[in-house]
Amino acid sequence: MSAAKESRIVVKKVINVAAGHHGGGWKIAYADFMTAMFACFLVMWLLAVATPKQREGIAEHFKMPLKVALAGGERSSMSDSMIPGGGADPMRVQGEVNNAETPSEDEIDAQRLASMKERLDKMLESSPVFKQFRSQILIDITNEGLRLQIVDNERSPMFDLASAKVVPHMRAILREIGPMLNDLPNKITLTGHTDAFNYTNGDRAYGNWELSADRANASRRELMTGGLADGKVMRVIGVADTMHLDKADPRNPINRRISVILLNHRTQAQIERENAGANSLDLKKVSPTAAPASSLPANVKTVALQPASPTK
Repeated sequence: MSAAKESRIVVKKVINVAAGHHGGGWKIAYADFMTAMFACFLVMWLLAVATPKQREGIAEHFKMPLKVALAGGERSSMSDSMIPGGGADPMRVQGEVNNAETPSEDEIDAQRLASMKERLDKMLESSPVFKQFRSQILIDITNEGLRLQIVDNERSPMFDLASAKVVPHMRAILREIGPMLNDLPNKITLTGHTDAFNYTNGDRAYGNWELSADRANASRRELMTGGLADGKVMRVIGVADTMHLDKADPRNPINRRISVILLNHRTQAQIERENAGANSLDLKKVSPTAAPASSLPANVKTVALQPASPTK
């Protein structure tokens, strides 16, 4: 065969074909990325607007073992198990305590006093004993606690004129309030106030100071007659006309009042510390016994004092 017949001619034709479908996997990946970015910015925003206590609670939540979240129980650190979060009975009560945000003692105390205020307000509106004297009973919350003030007016005074004798409607009010104050563990103080008129009945040894103290103590007796528990009263004082309710008019009858304060725990603790006595004083330094003769100057004589006879 000739050389021309043995050679073959190959013709290549290139055909341009449009790109085919590569699948939608990239779309899913992109959607996941956008979702993650959205979640990231959302978390950053929440952390920016959250309070420090809320952020602390969130941190504690992520520190909590899954076992505790499901079953609760004691701290894992108290367990003898070598396995974190485990213990003698890992399927039940052992575990880490949830240290999420809990209300403080101040907050609990404030909630109790606010709840008592609501109860007293409702009672004043509904009880026939209080309804006609509602304008004479003032209730508010101060730095010391829940304060209830019973004020005087010219037509319905709380006590007989220039006297500590409680009138019937005041007696009814105090006896109705007494049992309610037992519902909280907080102790109370009573304070008597007078107006700026000078007390005059011929006895110069008796004035607004004595009158305000006697009226506060008379109110204490009525509260206890109504059912106030023994030991509930921490302090009974009279302040005369030194603290006016109406500062513009010191002689206004509303300045004559009895103030009953259901103390918050901070004020109660402060009063107890101030009156601790033996805990804060060295009793040896205030001993009533005479100093030893050796400690006195040579020209000073010791005299034995006899107790004074009681006055009427």
